Amino acid sequence: MLKKLALTAAFFVVLLSTFARTAHACACCAEPGTYGIWTTKPDSYKLDILKQIEFSKHAELFMTEAGFDSIKGLSAIERDFDDPTWIANGGDFDTVNTFNGKGWTFTFKTPKGKSGSLRLPIPTQMVVFNVDIYDGSDHGNGPLLYKEFRFKGTVASGSGFLGGSIVRPTTYFLVFQGRGNGCDDVSDFRNFNLEITGRKARYQFYGKLKSGGGDRAQTSMQ
Repeated sequence: MLKKLALTAAFFVVLLSTFARTAHACACCAEPGTYGIWTTKPDSYKLDILKQIEFSKHAELFMTEAGFDSIKGLSAIERDFDDPTWIANGGDFDTVNTFNGKGWTFTFKTPKGKSGSLRLPIPTQMVVFNVDIYDGSDHGNGPLLYKEFRFKGTVASGSGFLGGSIVRPTTYFLVFQGRGNGCDDVSDFRNFNLEITGRKARYQFYGKLKSGGGDRAQTSMQ
């Protein structure tokens, strides 16, 4: 009888252990049909992710077929944009981006050597967006979600070729984009998009995130 009870107890211990491992393994599993968008504070966990984000050393200026006619605030570099030096460089800006826990500093440098910087204080609220895009990415742990961290705030200051476009209140909209499971991690985010809007500003930069592997393909081709 005691032997039977001991075997039964051992069975339940194994069963509970297996259940615990399965539950832990699927703690970050995403559910089919996920669609979530909510506003929250940038808590310590999300701030830690933001501190780990590394930007690629290059960024691009978003431009439509209208060219600079659709852009406001970048007249200081408009003439340089068609220069052979810029064209040979592929139209990329060299970038240096830092985050100190309270905000970002973006510095862009043109192939002609002109620099411009923006200081963007982190807002008190952010938007988190997670969605199943139904692309068949389920590998047994649920779908691979499309993700965004969105930040909208007021530009603190601008300098260099960006200085003349920043008059209060000029706003910024910074989005980190990527794919991942139900838990957020720095490796999920592969791209960024930065839009500046104001009385004297209307322009947008975008690029890849080194920390998420967004620039691996580009690096391997160089």
